[in-house]
Amino acid sequence: MQTITPQQLKNRLNNNEPLHIIDVREPEEIATGMIAGAVSIPLGQIPERIDEIPRDKETILVCRGGNRSKRAYDFLTAQGFTNLTNMTGGMMEWEAL
Repeated sequence: MQTITPQQLKNRLNNNEPLHIIDVREPEEIATGMIAGAVSIPLGQIPERIDEIPRDKETILVCRGGNRSKRAYDFLTAQGFTNLTNMTGGMMEWEAL
């Protein structure tokens, strides 16, 4: 599994790297804030919204602590996605930066 830390992601965003970020948290969690430019697709909606996820761009998966994004990573990998990265520590670590 390809992973990235919140600090590494922040550095890449500061360098204006073209990344596609998907936040798999629930709407009430998103209301507390999310990474600028991220797209909200709650974990339970991933199967029905799979066409919104690009196969040709690096996609970073984010959640509260890293577990739901890992589940999304595993599901999408099983669907043939290869350009995925899971942010370890989730938004809890991101917000601590």
